[in-house]
Parts: sequence; structure tokens; C-alpha cells
Amino acid sequence: MMNKLHKDDRKLLGKQGEELAHTFLVEQEYRIVARNWRCRSGEIDIIAEKSNKLIFIEVRTRRPSNRFGTAKESVDYRKQAKVREIAQIYMHRFHKYEQSIQFDVITIEMIDINAEPKIVHIQEAF
Repeated sequence: MMNKLHKDDRKLLGKQGEELAHTFLVEQEYRIVARNWRCRSGEIDIIAEKSNKLIFIEVRTRRPSNRFGTAKESVDYRKQAKVREIAQIYMHRFHKYEQSIQFDVITIEMIDINAEPKIVHIQEAF
């Protein structure tokens, strides 16, 4: 069983990653529509707009231990299906029927305390 300290550490790492992704997107001139948007089916980390597209972004943050695979590998088929499902709910709720959409993944690798995190933005990831 995972102890509480480890789980809290993972949550903190994820939160830091989402902050870095948010800053990165703003610097790239994305308009942030929502962060941590929730519905009964789950949550989408970031919803943004750019070039008349609504972009649903999954953020994955890892330390380079590779114990659980890379951040990119963690967005498997099941996770992609879940994000698509939540995106449909969002589009329906906000009447975005004609809006072009895109699914991106941002991976953040926290190398160590003194190094800049490695941020990779995978556009049209799935």
C-alpha cells in the first residue's frame, strides 16, 4: 500500500508540473480557458484556446526514475479515451458543437532541484 507521504509527494509534483505547463502555454500565447476542469467522469488538467481551436491538455510530470515508464507512456489508450469522454461532456455543457478541437500532452521531467525541468509539448498527441 502506498503511504500517505508518497501520495502527497506525487500530488505536489503533479501540481508543480501543472503550474509549469500553465506558464509555458501562456508564454506560447495560448488563452487558458480552464484548469482542472471536473465533471462526474473525471478531470482535464488544462483547457486552452489558440488559433480558433479548443485544446484539451493532459499534463504528466515525472522524476527520471523510470520506475513507472516515461510521462508520455503514461497517457495510454484508456487515459486517452477518458480525456475524449470528458472533452465531449465539456463541449456539450458549453455548447461548443462547431468548435475545432485538439488533444495535446505536455510532459514535464523534473531532473533535479538545481536543473531546469524538461518540458515537451506534444501537439495533436491523440
